[in-house]
Amino acid sequence: MIMQSSPSTAEDIIYPESDGQPMADNTKQFELIVLIKKNLDLLFAHEPNVFVAGDLFWYPVQGDNSIRRAPDVMVVFGRPKGDRGSYLQWQEENIIPQVVFEILSPGNTHREIIAKYKFYQRYGVEEYYLYDPETGELTGWLRENNELREIGEIIAWVSPRLGIRLEVNNGELQIFRPDGQKFLTYLELDQIREQERQRYEQEYQRAEQAETQLQALRALLKSKGINPEEI
Repeated sequence: MIMQSSPSTAEDIIYPESDGQPMADNTKQFELIVLIKKNLDLLFAHEPNVFVAGDLFWYPVQGDNSIRRAPDVMVVFGRPKGDRGSYLQWQEENIIPQVVFEILSPGNTHREIIAKYKFYQRYGVEEYYLYDPETGELTGWLRENNELREIGEIIAWVSPRLGIRLEVNNGELQIFRPDGQKFLTYLELDQIREQERQRYEQEYQRAEQAETQLQALRALLKSKGINPEEI
């Protein structure tokens, strides 16, 4: 007797959360990915329905686990924050990631770059930004009439969705918040915190010194028979 296996259903399909590849090929690429991701976390920290992810698989089509991409950074408006093993679009109210960032590494081929663009074009990304740390070249695309069109003047470009400004100075990518503050590394943020701590301590010491001097003056006045409260 020959037993026939039943066809797999959508529920049977496994959507891998990793392809075994590293998030970045070198330190420069890694630092840029972390810089963008963490600063976007800070920018939208008080927005519960803005989800920011780095190197997370995005599956746009239920039932086909071969259709996937893991953008270096992606931003999804309309979905809650929280941990995910992957972004299964049909479980996320079918909301498409609106903004994606890719940081090139020397290992990226021209074919891979084209494949990424085609994927983001086909599955509805609104804004796509591509930066090459080796050449300092920044390229961006904005969706118009259901097509990702290259942004002609990308320098000092302000993202319609994020409100951030993108610049390249001396070949280095710089990103600025809507309030004009620059995206900072963890080290830079720590240095600012340390400066603020030192300034607080200095102000506290000055206040203590002023209070000590005031008490000494009151004691002196009292020793001379003068009531400080009556002056």
